[in-house]
Amino acid sequence: MTDTALRPRPAVLAAALALDVLFVLIFAASGRTTHDRDSPVLGVLDTAWPFLVGLVAGWLLTAVVAGGLRARAMSALVPAGLIVWLSTFAVGMILRAVTDQGTAVSFMAVAAGFLLATLGGWRLIAQVITRMRRRA
Repeated sequence: MTDTALRPRPAVLAAALALDVLFVLIFAASGRTTHDRDSPVLGVLDTAWPFLVGLVAGWLLTAVVAGGLRARAMSALVPAGLIVWLSTFAVGMILRAVTDQGTAVSFMAVAAGFLLATLGGWRLIAQVITRMRRRA
């Protein structure tokens, strides 16, 4: 492995984190369209904050597992994608439960599926593109 591969790449890390945050906000916003609130922005943030806390916890846990915030590690489907997804979902649901925000089984199923598809999906696509570029 070259020295370049081990160096942190802040732009890639920022893009990866931005994608994760964006998908959590899209998830929260999609729920807000079916559940009317006085303020759409506050409604999205009210739904999103438990999952954003879980997302940060997942990033921190992944950094510990990967030995630091490395662009390649944080954009990998395994283990980063799975850790970030599971943490975002589990911590989000626990925080929703303790703050009486609701954890209906149907909501949990939709949340788990959407978050897995998005938080894992972009990582899978990134891995496929990276492999294709290496072969070319």
